[in-house]
Amino acid sequence: MTQQIEIGQAVPDFTLPGSNGEQVSLSQYRGQKVVIYFYPKDMTPGCTQEACDFRDYHGDFAKYNAVVLGISPDDLKRHGKFVEKHELPFTLLSDTKHEIAELFGVWQLKKMYGREYYGIVRSTFLIDENGLLAKEWRSVKVKGHTEEVLAAVKGE
Repeated sequence: MTQQIEIGQAVPDFTLPGSNGEQVSLSQYRGQKVVIYFYPKDMTPGCTQEACDFRDYHGDFAKYNAVVLGISPDDLKRHGKFVEKHELPFTLLSDTKHEIAELFGVWQLKKMYGREYYGIVRSTFLIDENGLLAKEWRSVKVKGHTEEVLAAVKGE
């Protein structure tokens, strides 16, 4: 297990396949703020709500020179259906080997119904224009979360 990134540190560049049909690299957004949100699974109630909240505030993030990227272990086919169904205006990245999730420390042992398994702990990270980790939200509750992230992007 690698050491996870801490606030104030440079976020290592990474490239993942995106729902836009392109290979997406973090470095291509240098000069913009980047909101990366990790979520467990496309089409589930909490993840759908979170994606739709980011969709509904998309214009506000854009006004503050911020791009939103969603990352989950789902494959591109599933991402494509999710984007289409909910008209998501941002790119979803496919981290099927959960390498980026591990880099951010969000791939963890979870328990549900007495069963243990590894999965994504819903978390969001704000990376500044210089590629440094500016803020993090771990173990996120969906309700009101997007507004919190937007306030941080605005510098409030």
